[in-house]
Amino acid sequence: MLAILSAGVAPGLALLSYFYLKDDYEMEPISFVFKTFIFGALLVFPLMFIQYVFETEMVFHANWLNAFVSASLLEEFFKWFILFYTVYKHLSFDEPYDGIVYGAAVSLGFATVENIFYLIGNGFEHAIGRALLPVSSHALFGVIMGFYLGKGKFSIVKNKKWIFLSLFVPFVLHGTYDFILLSQTNWIQYIVPFMIFLWWLGLRKVKKARILSTKHLENKLKINNTLPF
Repeated sequence: MLAILSAGVAPGLALLSYFYLKDDYEMEPISFVFKTFIFGALLVFPLMFIQYVFETEMVFHANWLNAFVSASLLEEFFKWFILFYTVYKHLSFDEPYDGIVYGAAVSLGFATVENIFYLIGNGFEHAIGRALLPVSSHALFGVIMGFYLGKGKFSIVKNKKWIFLSLFVPFVLHGTYDFILLSQTNWIQYIVPFMIFLWWLGLRKVKKARILSTKHLENKLKINNTLPF
């Protein structure tokens, strides 16, 4: 059991540490990052129940509905809800890159608990595959969500556009990911290029967020230097 718990937790903590340490400026409070992680973890329980009801009652018959509604929309909406209503206006969210950290935290909290349950039910031998696919994909959905939230919070114009994209883009990506796994017989030949694209997109957003944070802090310094004392 200890091996399963370790294998379930390790990928999430490793990925969260990676994105956390990419912050070039003021590191986020670990306590608040951990709190966001726990919020994501707690989401697993109500969402598992709702998805179980959908599956038992056969609410969605088509694979694309299961992928885009039962999985993607439910999971990404509630992760977005937590970020928008508990993190977005928090004082610690004070530069664009912070969205990446908190987006990764809430997604990896969810993915970690989901991963532990899966390994308990299906065995330790699935640990590597779970780390490479579901855990890392959740992390990247969170990174992309957080990027647009950060851009939205610190943009002068078109704030609503970025807030909308912070939910819409992860929803589309997550739905596509699940649709490949649910509907394709030879899913491996589709999921590998999709994951390569997802990592490319996620790391591109990380790079852009760091640039936005640099510009944001430079602007703050300019304003502070022009203020009368």
